[in-house]
Amino acid sequence: MAIHDLVKLFDQAKIRVVWDDEKEKYYFSVVDVVGVLTEQQTARNATVYWAVMKKRLKEEGAAELITNCKQLKLVANDGKRRETDVADLEGIFRIIQSIPSKKAEPVKRWLAQVGSERFYQLQDPERSIEQAVKDYRRLGYSENWINQRIKTIEIRKGLTDEWKRSGVESDSDYAVLTDLMSKVWSGMTTREYKHHKGLTSQNLRDNMTNMELLLNALAEQTATDLSKERNPEGIVEAAHVAKDGAEVARNARADIEQRLGHSVISSDKAIDHIKPQDELPFEKDDK
Repeated sequence: MAIHDLVKLFDQAKIRVVWDDEKEKYYFSVVDVVGVLTEQQTARNATVYWAVMKKRLKEEGAAELITNCKQLKLVANDGKRRETDVADLEGIFRIIQSIPSKKAEPVKRWLAQVGSERFYQLQDPERSIEQAVKDYRRLGYSENWINQRIKTIEIRKGLTDEWKRSGVESDSDYAVLTDLMSKVWSGMTTREYKHHKGLTSQNLRDNMTNMELLLNALAEQTATDLSKERNPEGIVEAAHVAKDGAEVARNARADIEQRLGHSVISSDKAIDHIKPQDELPFEKDDK
């Protein structure tokens, strides 16, 4: 099953979601949804609530709600992938009905919107970009940074399309190639880069500075263009192309740092620059 990790925002709460390419459906983290409905302050509290709820459902003869859940490995708060109860849209709706909450109806509307979102994005890719912009604004990123980040998303998509054309399809192979490129141009693997910034489960690119985003994008765009010229086959040949693309960014980085007199690889992360919640320019329909 080819799945893609996502994080969706309900108000300011993050709900982990995966998209199953084969079944063409979303699976939602049950614990995250339960945490929103019950207004639990920590993931641990939400997990305990869900464990107690599962026991109660079994005792009440509603065990089918639990058996309809499945487990997938999602990124936890410590940055590690852990088996997590997930349910599809229908399953999540049934779980919501078992939890008395003033947020039940808003969450249902939100889930319905997310459920239909993928269909419209496939018909019109611009919708996906528009949603990403809204999400970054909600989190407090600057407009300048958002514009740069959206461009890097487009570039990344172009690169992964090239990898797929080369016969590289598994997520693990994508991770290997991404780590290779990161190591070449920045001197660090993705894990090492995240550690440098003090990150755990957060997305590395969402915590890059404009300069870091530019250099990473230069590596990926160059690798994409080289791939179109060379037509590599398989991960070994794709890796050579990826390395060559990353070397272009490494050389550019060295030139920039020589002129600036300092490293452009920063330990800064998004939280260091995000505006306070009461200063964010929310649109009325975004709240």
